[in-house]
Amino acid sequence: MNTETKEQNTKPKHKFLKKFVIIILILFVLGGGSGLFLLYGPWPVFREWLITTAMTTMTHQYFATWFYSEETINEVLDNNRVIETGEISNPEEVEVQKTEVNVSNLFVYENEYERQILERDSDNDLYKVIDISGKGYTGHLVVVYDPSKVEVVTTKYLGSSGQYLVNMAIDNDAVVAINGGGFYDPNYNSSGGIPQGIVIKDGKVVTNRTYTKTGGIIGFTNENKLVLGKMTAKQALAMGIRDAVTFGPFLIVNGTPSFIKGNGGWGTAPRTAIGQRKDGIVLFLVIDGRTITRPGADMVDLTEIMTNYGAYNAANLDGGTSCGLVVDGKLINDPINSDGQHMTRPIATGFIVKK
Repeated sequence: MNTETKEQNTKPKHKFLKKFVIIILILFVLGGGSGLFLLYGPWPVFREWLITTAMTTMTHQYFATWFYSEETINEVLDNNRVIETGEISNPEEVEVQKTEVNVSNLFVYENEYERQILERDSDNDLYKVIDISGKGYTGHLVVVYDPSKVEVVTTKYLGSSGQYLVNMAIDNDAVVAINGGGFYDPNYNSSGGIPQGIVIKDGKVVTNRTYTKTGGIIGFTNENKLVLGKMTAKQALAMGIRDAVTFGPFLIVNGTPSFIKGNGGWGTAPRTAIGQRKDGIVLFLVIDGRTITRPGADMVDLTEIMTNYGAYNAANLDGGTSCGLVVDGKLINDPINSDGQHMTRPIATGFIVKK
């Protein structure tokens, strides 16, 4: 039995996030003057990082409200946000291709990112896992060569509680799984059973709730093309969307990246994102974080990674403790919850790759 399954009955204690505790301790060690300079001085980077990171968590916004007024918080959030293009992705611009396995060292690729994508493993024609790293983060990019194998899964306790991603993957016979859209967390009880917005599975609407935040529908059509857009469930079905969740922001739509002010307003944290290239290849991205040397990624980082690997459409999925990547029944990323434990939390939805 995997660690995640063993610990699924461990109730989170909602203690301080490890990185915030360390930051506060550092402020005290540095002394009142240095701490006040970081919090209120002319250098805005620390202030923006603290506010944007805290205000996008479910339970730890007080790390910002302790030190800053509502006016200051709103000003910082306004100066750090993602401004989406407002378009709906056009599936006609994506052409799903059947490419041959290429393990030859003689083939010339456009760049290193293309080589990593197109040079498949000789013993696996379905997907490939690429380890990635950058300033402040490490993670994994899963390249899915057959988009018809990508589906949405939901917790089997929909409406009452979520499931751990490992169990969702096993229950649905998946070789790869990542967490999906957001979910409501009434009273911060971590149940994870009520998805945000619209969820569509196998062409049927599973949930249909109002969603007013950035992003919107993130789903695949019957032609296995990723569509991103703000739309109703009826409009999504009319576009032929067979599987979808709701979240955001959208990072890239029709090849055009969103305009990102500052760090994008989501701070630095563990991240999950999904994208598709013009050749139909699907990209699952999971970034680890919440350590001193590896705090995670922001929206700028996600957009840059997806752009480098050729995503034509890409969107941010739920992050933080929800971030998970399961391959062959095992959690291969390194999630850290608010107690500092290396485990994820129950979630409402995910994307999987079927055998």
